[in-house]
Amino acid sequence: MVRSVRRAARQRKFRRRRIVLVSVLGVLLVILAIGGWYELQANPLGKPNGTVVINVSRGESSASVVSDLIDKGVVSSSMAYHFYLFFHQLPQVQPGGYSLQHNMSFGQVDRSLSGGPTVTQLAVPAGLTLRELSYRVGQLPGLDAKRFQAAVQSGKVHSPWQPAGSASLEGLVAPGTYAVLPGENEQHLLQQMVNRFNTQAAKVGATPKQAAKLGLTPSQLITVASIVQKEGYIQSNMPKVARVIYNRLAQGMPLQMDSTVLYSLGRDGGPVTQQDEQVDTPYNTYLHSGLPPTPVSFPSPAALQAAAHPPAGSWLYFVVMDKHGDEAFASTFQQQQANEAIASSRGLGS
Repeated sequence: MVRSVRRAARQRKFRRRRIVLVSVLGVLLVILAIGGWYELQANPLGKPNGTVVINVSRGESSASVVSDLIDKGVVSSSMAYHFYLFFHQLPQVQPGGYSLQHNMSFGQVDRSLSGGPTVTQLAVPAGLTLRELSYRVGQLPGLDAKRFQAAVQSGKVHSPWQPAGSASLEGLVAPGTYAVLPGENEQHLLQQMVNRFNTQAAKVGATPKQAAKLGLTPSQLITVASIVQKEGYIQSNMPKVARVIYNRLAQGMPLQMDSTVLYSLGRDGGPVTQQDEQVDTPYNTYLHSGLPPTPVSFPSPAALQAAAHPPAGSWLYFVVMDKHGDEAFASTFQQQQANEAIASSRGLGS
């Protein structure tokens, strides 16, 4: 009896030890599994790949930066990264753009952010020309205006809007803001701009098929849009400006657009004098009927849409009527003279 009791006690003690041992092993396995999972998240297998641009605004919180890193897939696990940040505080991040990659280690992310911005922003306003754009590109670190001009003239970047036999990309670059990555070259940047233009044009229905409906070649449609951009000033004017152009073309009238003359003179804005109107170039629409041979600026999506889908109307003239750029449109020269008189009384020229 005593032996049975002792044996039973030993068995219970053994079972307890085994349970404890199994529990300890289980906990260790869980810890090892979590540790292994965390290690794979913090230091993923394979090399970093792809490019992700993170833009940090002035005064943006660390939580917002972390959220952006997670949303864009720079770090694969929110839980793991927050655990990492519990022991490693996110570095002070300066405002600007950062070029990061997928599959980076948490340490690499921290080092990239602490090193300061690496992405340069290039603003390309609507209405710019290739000459003006080349100057802007040349102001960016690592890029050169002459190399950009060489890329433009090389013919290596092609647009479906170019007429046969032409290598000109004037008017075929999309306005907007571009993120210029470290090591970016001029030709690659130019290709991005042309690609974005194609997307913008398609989105607003500016297509070769629509150009044909208007009796234009694809290149001529862009030329109209480029004049609309320069002459319309603001979006609300652009549809009627496009109609004025088409009405004048239909009647065989010279366009008499200052923007085309200024383009040939290498000037952006300002008054056109009688002497300027006598300079004989293919872009002088006071001397020559029809459209100029190429676009004269980069049209915005609004200008492209106006050129591709002009409203019905009989307008032949327009003039700026106030300091905000609003224009008045007229179907007769007498109406135009009356509008010009009002504009003049407000201190505005035609």
